[in-house]
Amino acid sequence: MAFGRRRQEEKPAEKSAETAAEAPETGKATGGGPWDAAEDTVPELERLDFGALQVPIGPGIEVQVNLEPSEFDAEGNPVNGRIVAITVIAGESSMQLQALAAPKRSGIWDELRQELAEEVTQNAQGEVQEADGPFGAELHAMIPAPLTPEILEQMPEEMREQIPQEIIEQGYAWQPLRFVGVDGPRWFLRAVVTGAAVQDEEQWQFLEDLFRQVVVVRGDQPMPPRELLELTLPAEAQQAFDQQEEDEDGFDPFERGPEISEVR
Repeated sequence: MAFGRRRQEEKPAEKSAETAAEAPETGKATGGGPWDAAEDTVPELERLDFGALQVPIGPGIEVQVNLEPSEFDAEGNPVNGRIVAITVIAGESSMQLQALAAPKRSGIWDELRQELAEEVTQNAQGEVQEADGPFGAELHAMIPAPLTPEILEQMPEEMREQIPQEIIEQGYAWQPLRFVGVDGPRWFLRAVVTGAAVQDEEQWQFLEDLFRQVVVVRGDQPMPPRELLELTLPAEAQQAFDQQEEDEDGFDPFERGPEISEVR
């Protein structure tokens, strides 16, 4: 599959009364996915299996596992903890994915959008605007990101040279974010988009198509609404990490470069 190209078969079709009656109680994006694992129409595609999320991979795509750390090594890097999100990186853009439990007969995106808007404006001192997107209502935000000397020092030189001096002197830069949400059957999938895809339509189209091909595995166990669905490492990655504990060569368990990063 080639991400970034609009497909005719994904256009919303008119629903008959019979089809509408069989639809799940919660909302779901039209035109295809994201998909519920129980559906028998999930397209065959190469995906990494993270338990509750099955994420498409392909050329130009990197994947990071985001940890809520419980342990750190001598250099302060997270070495153990709960996986709370999966981040997909494509070019100059990234998309962080989280799957949450939701009620059977109602979604949670309307409430979460309101809470996110309040968090952006009140806690982060940012700006937010609601917009219509391909998956329904979404949030577009601008958040002041600090530019401390430590952060500037860690930046690649070519990136640092592109920052205007007046921005460096004020100590922060505005970071655009795009929050996308889909209510599925007993689950909710959220994406936080950063980078060029927030404003560049071509790069956004690539991530949109990728988002449509994510599969959510809800499971049958009862869970309170908003609780994170369990994420696990793919079997091949777990085996590589186990081997790494016995080998000091620093082997990377993912062939395409997925990494472990920390969520604070």
